[in-house]
Amino acid sequence: MHTHYPVMLAEALEHLALRPEGIYLDATAGLGGHTGAIARLLTTGLVIANDRDAASLELARQNTADVAGRIFFHHGDFASLPEAMAQAGRGLVDGLLADLGVSRYQLTAAERGFSFQADGPLDMRMDRSQGITAEELVNRSAEKALADWIYQYGEERRARKIARAIVRARPIRSTLHLADVVERAVPRTNRLHPATLTFMALRMVVNDEQGEIDRLLESAPQVVRQGGRIVIISFMSLEDRKIKEKFREWKQRGEGVILTKRPLVPSEQEVWQNAASRSAKLRAFELAPAGPRQV
Repeated sequence: MHTHYPVMLAEALEHLALRPEGIYLDATAGLGGHTGAIARLLTTGLVIANDRDAASLELARQNTADVAGRIFFHHGDFASLPEAMAQAGRGLVDGLLADLGVSRYQLTAAERGFSFQADGPLDMRMDRSQGITAEELVNRSAEKALADWIYQYGEERRARKIARAIVRARPIRSTLHLADVVERAVPRTNRLHPATLTFMALRMVVNDEQGEIDRLLESAPQVVRQGGRIVIISFMSLEDRKIKEKFREWKQRGEGVILTKRPLVPSEQEVWQNAASRSAKLRAFELAPAGPRQV
C-alpha cells in the first residue's frame, strides 16, 4: 500500500459541508486519500471517485477497501464527469472536490517518466491509454515550440537555451538523459535541479493540464446541484489564476458566492509533515440555492 497524505484534508472536508446522506464527486481521486476520508463520514451517501490515471485508481480501490460500498470508481478526464454521473446512476452531486497536484506515486514510479529521481522512459502521460508521450514531444517538436512551452508552463527564463540543447542532443532516450542534457545547458544555481521546471512544463503539455482545468471549470456547474459546493486545490500560479477568475465570473453572473475571499494555504504543521503541500492553495465556491440571483 502506497503512503498517501491528502493535501489540506480538514479544510477540504469543511468547505464541502458534508452530509452523511450526500453524494460527492472527487474529480481527482488519485490514491484515494480524499475519497476515503469523505466516504468514512457518510452513512447512506456515495462518493464518485474519478481519475484519468487507471493505475492510481486501482491503488485507490485498495486504499479505500474498508468503505468500498460507499464509492463508485470512474476512469476518465474532466470532460467525462457528466458521464461518470450517468454511470453511477445518480443525479447532481452535493459537492465536487478536485486536487490538481501530481501524486507522489506518479512522481516516484520510474516507469511513468514523470521525474528524474530514477531512470525511466519519457512517458509522463496521466492516462497511458492515449495521447503522445514526452519522448515524442522532445524528439519531434520544433525548437521554438519547446522553448515556448518551457517558458510559459515552467516559467523557466532559460527556456531558449534549454530547448536548443534538447534539439542538439536528439534523440533523447530517457528521463535521466533529458535531465543531464538540461543540466549541462544550464548548470545548477540553487537547490532546485535545473531540469525541474522543464520536466513540469513537458508534463503539463503532454497531459494538456491547462485545457483540463478549463474543462473542469466548464463541467463543475453541470454536475453540482444548486446550493452545492465546488472545492479546488491547486499548486501553480497558472492554475490558481484560472480558478480565481472563473469563480469571480460565476459570482458576477449571480450563480453563487465565493467562500474563500483569499485562497487557503496549508498550516505550518501540514507543510512540516508533508513538504509537497507547501504550494497548495484551496478555493471554494457555493452555487446559488435557487435560480440566478445577484450577490
